[in-house]
Amino acid sequence: MDNENFTYFRKNLSTLLGSYNGMFIVVKDQCVIGAYSSFDEAYTATIEKEELGSFIIQYCTKDALEPSARFAWNNVVFSKESV
Repeated sequence: MDNENFTYFRKNLSTLLGSYNGMFIVVKDQCVIGAYSSFDEAYTATIEKEELGSFIIQYCTKDALEPSARFAWNNVVFSKESV
């Protein structure tokens, strides 16, 4: 399902930019089901209603399809403090 949702996002990016530019959008079943100002807000609000793994969160910007990577683990904490 994630590939289908990402394909939807990729194919419809130019249209999505008109409504959601600069927002984190939640895509499920090839539909936008939410738009938020931060990733954390999108994630927190969506997991209250939807099953984890049934949706994707994408940052909607004209550069959204440029190569990038973001990794997340639920058991890792990153800190900016010097050790």
